[in-house]
Amino acid sequence: EVQVVESGGGLVQDGGSLRLSCEASRVTFDTYAVGWFRQAPGKGREWVSTTSSFDGSSCYADSVKGRFTISNDNAENTMYLRMSSLKSEDTAVYYCAVVELPTDATLEEYDTCRLITDFAYWGQGTQVTVSS
Repeated sequence: EVQVVESGGGLVQDGGSLRLSCEASRVTFDTYAVGWFRQAPGKGREWVSTTSSFDGSSCYADSVKGRFTISNDNAENTMYLRMSSLKSEDTAVYYCAVVELPTDATLEEYDTCRLITDFAYWGQGTQVTVSS
C-alpha cells in the first residue's frame, strides 16, 4: 500500500518561509495527484493545493495563492510545498495525500484540479506554527 510521509514543519516567525516535503513510497501507478491540506486548532480541514505528478500542473486555494508553491521531484516521488510570507493564520497541521490519476493526466484546468477530493492515502501530518 502507498505510504505518505510529510516532513519539514516547525516554528517560524511571521513573514518567514518553510518548505514541507511529502514523500510517497510504494507507488505502483503511473500518475497521481498530491494534495496538501491543513487543519488549524478547532477548525475543519482546509484544502491548500493539488498537483499532478505527470506535469506538475497545480492549483491553490485563494488563501495561499501567490505565497505557496508546489514542486515535484518525480525521481524521488517527493513533492514539496514552499510556503512564503507566512502569517499566523497559516498555523496548522499540514497533511499530504495521494490519489491515483489516469495515466498522463494534467490538472491545468482549475476546476478539474480543485475538485479532486477522493484522496486515498494520507500522511500523519506535520505541524507548522507561525509566531507573530
